[in-house]
This record gives sequence, C-alpha cells and structure tokens, in this order.
Amino acid sequence: MTNAFKKLFGGINLTWPKLIIAAVIAGIFTAAMAIIPAVHFTSFNTITVTLEVWILFGILIIMNSKSNLDSALKCFVFFLISQPLVYLIQVPFSDMGWGLFSYYRFWFIWTILCLPMGFIGYYIKMGKWWGYLILLPMVLITATSLYKYMNYFIFYRPFYILITIFCACAMIFYPVLIFENKKIKITGAIIGAVIATAIVALAAIRPMGYSTEVISSGEEYTFDDSYKVSFADDKYGDIEIKYDSSLEDYVVYADFKRGGKTSIILESPSGEKKEFDIMIKMD
Repeated sequence: MTNAFKKLFGGINLTWPKLIIAAVIAGIFTAAMAIIPAVHFTSFNTITVTLEVWILFGILIIMNSKSNLDSALKCFVFFLISQPLVYLIQVPFSDMGWGLFSYYRFWFIWTILCLPMGFIGYYIKMGKWWGYLILLPMVLITATSLYKYMNYFIFYRPFYILITIFCACAMIFYPVLIFENKKIKITGAIIGAVIATAIVALAAIRPMGYSTEVISSGEEYTFDDSYKVSFADDKYGDIEIKYDSSLEDYVVYADFKRGGKTSIILESPSGEKKEFDIMIKMD
C-alpha cells in the first residue's frame, strides 16, 4: 500500500496522452455526479461544487511532472479540458441549457491560476521545509471544505461522511506522502491534524443549522397562537407559532437542525389537523 501511494505521488510517467485521458474521465465523472439525482446531497456530488478533490488532482499532476513549465502547462490543460466538459455534458439534461456556462466563470479563474500555481507548486518536489509553505494554502482551502462538509454531515447525517473524512485525511497525509524529510512529514501532519481537529470540534459544538419562517397564516391555512404546531419527527428541529408584526399576522417559525423530508402538522383547538410536506435543505 505504501509503495502504491509513493508511485501515485511521484512515480507515474505522466505523458500528455495520459493527462488528456485523465482530464476527460474527470470531466465525465463530475458531470455524471451533477446529473444523477440519487447522488445529490451526498459526498459524491461535492466534486461539482468545491475544490478539495481537484486540489488532489493538481497535486498529483505536480508531483508527476518533469519541470516547472511541464507542471504549469499540464495543470492548466487538465482543467482547461475537464471543466468545460463538465458543463457541456450537462447541457442536454438541464433546464438552464447553455446558461449553465455562467457557472464556469469560477472554474475558469482557477484554470488560469493553474499556470502560476503549477509552476510554483513544482518546488514542493525539492523536499525543502519551505515546500510545505507552498503546500499550506492548498491544505487551508481543503480545511474550508472540511468545515463546510462537517456541518453538512451533522445536518444531513449520515450523508457527507466520506467527503468529511477525505478532507481531514488529505490535510494530514499530504505532507506525509509528498516529503521525504521526517521532520517535515511530522510537522506537516501535526499542523493538519490540529487544524482538522479544531474544525471538527467547532462544527460539533456550534452546528450550522438555520431558522426561517415556513408558513404564513392565510396562505394555505388560517391559524393563530391558539393552534399547536409540530414536526412529524422532532429530530428535525424546533418549531413554533409566532406573531409577525411586519406581516401583522401569525407565522410558523422553524429552527432547523437537520435536513431531510418531513411534515409540519398544524392542529386547531378543536383537534383538526393539517399536514404540510417539507424538504429541509441547507443552501
């Protein structure tokens, strides 16, 4: 297993044909994850939104390149092929059609940045202590993903557990797999572990739920504070009826602590019940 990882991080003869094939495969896979409804709101869909897996691809390209220029060009071409392909494949399946390419702006900026990042990133291969300083921004970007997906895991559990584990492991093991110097390995692993532990603890102590008005009196059903309101399953959070002075009417106000499908039940003083189906999502 160790030898396999060592080969992955520097032992591959990364020719241009191999790079182009890898870029096409990455683009097709990412598009599929965006199209298939069954993987939405799961770890597999995150590759379509955030950078952590693409950072891994970039590091692997850098570690298997032959020079600064080779690294810069290969990182650039990999993103230049894979990212437009992601959107191109989705066009026939989306109501937005070609409008999907409006989202490509973000990825195009990162594609351009691949040129200097790939060039500078090649110095990681020198094995010096300052090589970890070059790697550190990629660790910190992965840390932002860890914070996001740890919160998503808490909100949608058990979903997002795989990407949460991936981000934490990447932060710790990148320096272990990249550098030969034991001091750099240990120091980098400790830094990654400390940051990852702090993020997980923060998300666990202060989970990222949200509160909002979900039903207004008179929209589908008239009610006031004499009514009772509840979730079909109270694991989704807390819910109550409040008077909204701006609307001059009563509203159902929810403090969501977990995502998923459930129902809101309104019960009148006479015992009449009305159910409202709801899908709770964290935007």
